[in-house]
Amino acid sequence: MATDEDTARGLVRIEGYLLWSAELEEARRQAARFAGQLPWLTTAQRDDVERVYTADRVAVSRAVLVRVSDRAAELRGEYMARYEQLKRRCVSVTVMAVGAVSGTYTAITLLSR
Repeated sequence: MATDEDTARGLVRIEGYLLWSAELEEARRQAARFAGQLPWLTTAQRDDVERVYTADRVAVSRAVLVRVSDRAAELRGEYMARYEQLKRRCVSVTVMAVGAVSGTYTAITLLSR
């Protein structure tokens, strides 16, 4: 079982790495496209603009990922609490139903004597 969990965890990490690599590459492409719209820049200036644009885009992406991750953890907690509450209710209703049926059966048995 632990091996399956390790494998799943490893696959999730690889997927995250690939997604982040794609995000970095997209940031670089957009930076190059943005700098290409400024034909008066020297090569050094173009490199600086691309570097700053890429860094800004990566920072924004990282902030968004952190917010999404935090919200997912928050929702997981809320859903787990809701699930536990519903589970308690189902058990309570089941116990009450079994008790009611048992009581009714006992009453009918005693009355029929």
